[in-house]
Amino acid sequence: MLQSVLSKVFGNKHERDVKKLQPLVDQINSLEPSLKTLSDERLKAKTDEFKERLEKGETLDDLLLEAYAVVRETAIRTLGQRHFDVQLMGAIVLHQGKIAEMKTGEGKTLTSTMPIYLNALTGKGVHLVAPNYYLAHRDSEWMGEIYKFLGLTVGLTLNGVSIRDGKPVLKDMTVEEKKQGYNADITYGVNDAFGFDYLRDNKAVHADYRVQRELNYAIVDEIDFILVDEARTPLILSDRPQKSAETYYTVNRIIPRLKIETHYEIDEKGKSRGTVMLTDEGVKHVERLLGVSNLYEMENIGLVHHVEQALAAHTLWKRDVDYVVQNGKVMIVDEFTGRIQPGKRWSDGLHQAIEAKERVRIQEENMSTARITYQNYFRLYNKLAGMTGTAETEAAEFSEIYGLDVAVILTNQPVIREDHPDVIYKTEREKFNAIIEAVVELHNIGQPVLVGTRSIETSERLGRQLKKEHVPHHVLNAKYHEKEAEIIAHAGQRNAITIATNMAGRGVDIALGEGVIELGGLHIIGTERHESRRIDNQLRGRSGRQGDPGSSRFYLSLEDELMRKFGSDKLSSAMEWLGMKEGIPIEHSMISKRIEGAQKRVEGYNFEIRKQVLKYDDVRNTQRGVIYEQRNMVLDGEDLKGEILDMLEEVVDDYLDMYVGEDLNRDDWNVQALVDWVYQTFFIDISKWDTKPENLSYDEIREKLLKTLHDLYEEREQRMGSDAMRQLERFVMLNRVDDHWVDHLYNMDYMEEGIGLRAYGQRDPLVEFKREAHEMFSVMIEKIKEEIVGYMFKVQLVDEVVAAGKQDSSQRRPPKRSPGARRRVALRSAAPGQMEENTGSVNLPANNAPARKGKSKIGRNEPCPCGSGKKYKKCCGR
Repeated sequence: MLQSVLSKVFGNKHERDVKKLQPLVDQINSLEPSLKTLSDERLKAKTDEFKERLEKGETLDDLLLEAYAVVRETAIRTLGQRHFDVQLMGAIVLHQGKIAEMKTGEGKTLTSTMPIYLNALTGKGVHLVAPNYYLAHRDSEWMGEIYKFLGLTVGLTLNGVSIRDGKPVLKDMTVEEKKQGYNADITYGVNDAFGFDYLRDNKAVHADYRVQRELNYAIVDEIDFILVDEARTPLILSDRPQKSAETYYTVNRIIPRLKIETHYEIDEKGKSRGTVMLTDEGVKHVERLLGVSNLYEMENIGLVHHVEQALAAHTLWKRDVDYVVQNGKVMIVDEFTGRIQPGKRWSDGLHQAIEAKERVRIQEENMSTARITYQNYFRLYNKLAGMTGTAETEAAEFSEIYGLDVAVILTNQPVIREDHPDVIYKTEREKFNAIIEAVVELHNIGQPVLVGTRSIETSERLGRQLKKEHVPHHVLNAKYHEKEAEIIAHAGQRNAITIATNMAGRGVDIALGEGVIELGGLHIIGTERHESRRIDNQLRGRSGRQGDPGSSRFYLSLEDELMRKFGSDKLSSAMEWLGMKEGIPIEHSMISKRIEGAQKRVEGYNFEIRKQVLKYDDVRNTQRGVIYEQRNMVLDGEDLKGEILDMLEEVVDDYLDMYVGEDLNRDDWNVQALVDWVYQTFFIDISKWDTKPENLSYDEIREKLLKTLHDLYEEREQRMGSDAMRQLERFVMLNRVDDHWVDHLYNMDYMEEGIGLRAYGQRDPLVEFKREAHEMFSVMIEKIKEEIVGYMFKVQLVDEVVAAGKQDSSQRRPPKRSPGARRRVALRSAAPGQMEENTGSVNLPANNAPARKGKSKIGRNEPCPCGSGKKYKKCCGR
């Protein structure tokens, strides 16, 4: 009550935000007359003027008013479009690093040109992140006219796709093409392309392989789709087949012989999709079918996972709803957009289980070599902003996860669309009959209709029914997405009937045809409610743009997924009690409110799932930062000699402490173990040293061993040459870090799979995951150091001229170099009299990078600066 009274007196938050923006809008408008008098050349010269002023100390905020006025005048001259005042407000919000909620048809694409131009003046790069290939390409060309007029460069980066004749074609961009795209002042691309390029950059084996620059400023288009809906699944780069395809086929063959309730149970409310679990009888039956005595013995434990994934594939995942089969491949259908997602696969063996179910060739499961969530990737940007027509319902998530505020921008014209209450039928058949009847009725008077469905299956079912009624229509779904822009753009024409899967065509404007306004505008029909209110609002928002008339209604049945999960039993009983006849629906605003309440509960549950995914990835993120920082140090050509000698000292100290440590009684010294370790690691025989405890102290042993190893290292460098030694150091460090990091990721994934079971022991799974992940990481780092040190004393560098051959554009290779500019490194045992062991080879580009400046260092045996009184190696140095 108090909040309501205060809102009436002071206005709500969004109204107050608009009042703060209005003075800035007025100032931008005041500059318009003077800019109209400028010639094209003088208008273009404003870019150089702004850059000079930035160099002299002015900030982007200082330039905002003038820069925005320049962009608006340029848009008028190049595109014939003038930014509305509400678009100026949205543009200011985007520059402030917030989310601008602007309804469909309000011109978000044009709005973004102002903050993009302003932030591009720094030369650090601006990324516009689009939700699909079509929009990325369209907007880079369309809005690019503004930027090019003003002297800025525009790039495009797509993942596994290039553009030919305005259409996406499956083809990898070369490294140079991607670099060109990222080095432009403004780069347009798709969300997963940006994320995967980041991961690939951090797997690069040479600096020339990297394509991205600093992640400076990004505007995410349809930010709710990308940072909320897409954020359920992390981006994963994979390699190394792990499991035999035959296992999937074997398990798949027994699934039809299992019976629901007897052998397995389904919990539709479990997780976001639901869960399927074997019963005790089911376990015994599976054991008999597979011929194993105990499904839960260590050697069989993986079979349990295989069986449950196969059951899920057969019961929870539907063809032409969750995936389609095209050209012998299982292709994922995005549940929010209805589009096929090329290059994406479900993890954890689910994709392979579905391939076995559909009897197509199984692409074997791979190991993760790099991964990151969308949340952690986009939080890497120095500044982030976004725009969408529906963000306010997820404002809490945007604030908590990304630190982004949502500003709701007023529409340029009042929205007059009429949203009718939902109608609910008892059966799905009655619902679809009513939809067809409504579509035919509206078609007969010429009013255009856009029907939104949740699945391909539903869209094609409606299409078949309309075909029987001889009603011309277009079906727009994931199978025909290449035509979506053309089809959706004509959805507002007289007599047009368009059936679209969810948000298909999102970002494409629907203009009303001649005479349609008089018929009531575009009518929207929703075939069922989505779990998220945003998706429903997005469908409704396709109608009523820029003050146009329009209408919407959702048709539901008690058999719909959302209704089944939440409250259909009571409604069904009420309909039976009332004796309602077939085909007669319930229609009341209270029912719509109950459904929205159910949607809110599901939204909250899904938010918790995304938070949980992020919490686990945050653990990886800390470790990922350490590894990537180390890799970049190597790739950027720093002199690693000091780092490796530091590692050498740490490794020697650890093993000395183990065998002849100061804290050990002299009688407990294991000198022979020390002798063996030194020989195995460095090929140095110290057995002739007088290492008797009574003759040689710990410090003397340490000093003598380290001096011997340092001298040997210097001898190797003199023999090989400093440049060759620096190359070898870089190669060895990258080689060991990458191998161990991949194995560590696999172990982390495996640990996360089963960590939830710790809850049965009254332990918090996340706390346990953090603790064990830290221990695993610490062990990995120690192992990396040991191997780097050991490799540096065991390898030889063999000069070998490598002719520069043909560059394979599909691989991430550096630019061509002249013949002889590289050396081949062969890892060979260097001990005299030992058999040579060739463990691999790699090409190393020549690098004449300057040496890194020295840094102050605390000695391992010096007192720890924390004041504990312990030696540094026993305290913080560990």
